[in-house]
Amino acid sequence: MLSAAEFVADLSNPLTAAFWPMFQLDSLMSTQGVMVMLLMAYAGAMWMFLSSAPKVHTLMVSDLDIARQFYEGDLQLNAAEVPLHYYYNYEQTLGLSSMDPIYMPTAMSNPALKSGNATEGLWYQLKKNVQLHIIAGASLGDKNRQRHVCFDHDCLEQILLRVQSRYVKFKIRRDNPLNFLVKTYEGKVIELVEMSN
Repeated sequence: MLSAAEFVADLSNPLTAAFWPMFQLDSLMSTQGVMVMLLMAYAGAMWMFLSSAPKVHTLMVSDLDIARQFYEGDLQLNAAEVPLHYYYNYEQTLGLSSMDPIYMPTAMSNPALKSGNATEGLWYQLKKNVQLHIIAGASLGDKNRQRHVCFDHDCLEQILLRVQSRYVKFKIRRDNPLNFLVKTYEGKVIELVEMSN
C-alpha cells in the first residue's frame, strides 16, 4: 500500500497518471462515493428550496376579523399563498411559550394556539419575496385597543411604511422597540408593538 505522499509523487510517472482517472471513477462508483454524491445532491436541492422560499414575518393580533379589515381594506395588501415550508410545522420554533403573559389572553386557552397548525391565520404579500403571516393570540391593549405584536423590527418598519404610503393616520410612540398607533378608516385604534426576546 502506498502512502499519500508516495502516491502523489508516483503521479509524476506517466503510467500511474494514465490510470489515475480510473482510480477516481472506481472510488466514485463505490457505495461510499454514491452516498456522498446523493448527499451532495440533496444538500443542493435543500439549498435551492430554502433560498427561494419567501421570508415570512409573523404578527400576533387580538382579533383576526379586525386585522383582516385593516390589512386588506386600509393597507390594501394582497393575499399570499402559504409557503410550502410552512406545511411542515416550520412555525413550531416561534417560541410562543416564552412570550410575556401580558400579550397572551389566557395561557394556551386560545384554540388557534392549541392546534399548532402553521397554515392557519391570514397570509399577505408584504413585498416581492416577503410575506406577512397574521395569527390570533395577542391580548387587548389599554382602553380595549386592538394590539398587534411582532418580534421582528423589520416587519413593523415595513408595515409603518405601508401605513404612511396609504395615508392612514398614525402616531409613533417609541422608536426602539418600535411602538406606534394607527387609526383605521372606520375609527378603530390599533397598537403595533415590537417585542424584544
